[in-house]
Amino acid sequence: MTKTGLAVLDGVYCRDVAQDRLQFVPVPAPSTAELKRLVQRMAERIGRSLERSGLITRDIENAYLAFDPGEEAPINALLGHSITYRIATGPREGQKVFTLQTLPAEPEASRREAAESSGFSLHAGIAAQGSQRDTLERLARYVSRPPVATERLSLTASTHVRYRLKTPYRDGTTHVIFEPEDFIARLAALVPRPRAHLTRYHGVFAPASPDRARIVPRSRAAAATERGEVPATDRQRAMSWAQRLKRVFAIDIETCRQCGGRLRVIASIEAPAVIDRILEHLGRDAEAVDPAHPSRAPPRSNRLI
Repeated sequence: MTKTGLAVLDGVYCRDVAQDRLQFVPVPAPSTAELKRLVQRMAERIGRSLERSGLITRDIENAYLAFDPGEEAPINALLGHSITYRIATGPREGQKVFTLQTLPAEPEASRREAAESSGFSLHAGIAAQGSQRDTLERLARYVSRPPVATERLSLTASTHVRYRLKTPYRDGTTHVIFEPEDFIARLAALVPRPRAHLTRYHGVFAPASPDRARIVPRSRAAAATERGEVPATDRQRAMSWAQRLKRVFAIDIETCRQCGGRLRVIASIEAPAVIDRILEHLGRDAEAVDPAHPSRAPPRSNRLI
C-alpha cells in the first residue's frame, strides 16, 4: 500500500480583470459521489499512463506488471515485490509477507469522506482554517511524514523485524513481520531516484505560475527589508546555510572546537580543484574523514535503534 498526502485549497482563485487581482472563492466540501467519480477518474488515468509507459498490462479482469524484474535494473525487482506485498529476497522470495491478525475482523463499512476504485482510495476528511496554525502544522507534518515510523519498529525473539500498524486493517491485521534482509529491501524500494522532487506544487502554487507571487506570501524579513525596516527577531529572518547545517546535521561551523569562541565565515569554496590544492598545501588527503565527525562503526548486535 502506498499513501500520498495532498494539501489543497478549499476554494479557487478567480481573476478580476478590472482590478487586476485574484479573488479567493471558497467552495463546499466534496460529496461522497464526487469523491467516487474523482477516484475512479484518477484510477483510469493512472492506469492508462502506466500502460503507455509499458509498466503494466491488462486483461479482461486484472492488471499485471509488464516488466520482468530479473531482466531490468535490480531496483525494479524490489519495487515489483514491494507493491505486490511479496517477499523480495531469501528462500521465501515471491511469497506473501507474514502478518499478525490480533484483532477480530470488522465488517465492511463505508466512510462518507472516503472513496475507493480499482485499488485506489481517496480520503478528504481533514480540513483546517487559515487561523488554525496548529492544525495546519499537523496537516503539513502528516503530508510530509516519512514512510516508516521508527518508534513502531521492534525485533522479535527470532530476530525478525516487526512493524506495528498505526491503524489496524479491517481484517484485524495489526503487525507485519519481515526478515531482516527483506526489510532492508523494502527500505531500498522507498529511496527516491536522484534529483526527484519529493514535494510538488500545482496550480497557482507551481513555480512557473505567473500568479504565484500574488498568492504565496513573502517572508516578513523580505517585506520589512523593502520597507527599510529591520526584522525584530531571528525567527523572521531566513536561515543561513550554516544554520541549516547545524539544525539538520548538528554540525556547528560557527563555533571554535578548541576555545568555543565565535567564528566568522570568510569565504565558501566549492570548486573541487581549489579544494584539492588547499588540502594538498595543508598536507591533508581529500578523502580523509573529518575527525570531528567520524564514520559510525558497524552495529555490534541486531538491536534496532
